[in-house]
This record gives sequence, structure tokens and C-alpha cells, in this order.
Amino acid sequence: MFFPKVNVKDDPVRRWHRPDRHFFANGACQVLAYAFLERYSDLGFHARWIKPAQGYTGNHIFVTDGRAAFDYHGLSSEADLLSLGFRRARRFFPGWDATLVDLPTDILISEQRSRQIEGLWLREPKQFLHDALPRARAFLDRFGDLRDRLTASASCTSRDAE
Repeated sequence: MFFPKVNVKDDPVRRWHRPDRHFFANGACQVLAYAFLERYSDLGFHARWIKPAQGYTGNHIFVTDGRAAFDYHGLSSEADLLSLGFRRARRFFPGWDATLVDLPTDILISEQRSRQIEGLWLREPKQFLHDALPRARAFLDRFGDLRDRLTASASCTSRDAE
């Protein structure tokens, strides 16, 4: 979750030219989540939406396998990602709360499908100034192959590792 000082969502040029982390933190997190799920479809991750309580702002979509999570920060534990997000939102909006909603992958790149879920309205990759999916894939490349880190992490936390 990222709260910019200036609203750039209504200006496609300014929005597109923001640094990648800002772009994928505020308005294109669903495209980054889709790129991750596309690349690592065999690792058991799914999209999860932080849906703010009514009257609040601060939507965010990340991917998780229930332990690890990935968003514009990179790889972390889901607990750490949620702790940071909730703390930050409550600093800006006292009383802020949210629920977690699991989303099917195809909704992440379909405005029409996303609008079928109450409170959700996602922009498709091609609805940005340029197609955001190649940019998301390139941003994901910066983290290297996460497969090794994820499988090593899973083996250390599995019940069999005790």
C-alpha cells in the first residue's frame, strides 16, 4: 500500500512516469501480481486483496502462498506485509481496517470481471498509457529467480524440517 502525496491516477502520463515501485504500489499492483502468478504458477500462490472497510481507501493486491508474500517491496512473509500495510494505513487514517479477499488470477487483468466483485474495479494492463504487463515482468526480473528462495524457505518451515 502506498499513499502518494499528489494524486496522479487521473493523469496517465504522470502515472506512467512514476518510479516502478510507486507505479506498482499505487494503481498497478494487480498487474504485478498477475506477472508473478504467470511466472510462478506452479508454486501455490494466489492473489489476495486488502479490501478497506467501507468509508476508507487503501486497496492493495499482493500474492501469497499463506506464508510468503510478494508485492512491490519484493518477497516477505505475509504477516510482515500485512503488519506494515495495516500500521501504515492506520497512521494516515485512524480506525482504518480491512478484510482479506482471495481473488482468481484472471480477474487481475480484466476490468469487466473485477467489477463483478463488490468494491473491486481494476484497470487492465492496456488501460494505462502503455501496456503495463511488460513493465511488470521487467520489474519482476529485478528480483532474480525467486523460485530458489521460495522453495528453500518452504523446506525450512515445513513440518518435515523439524
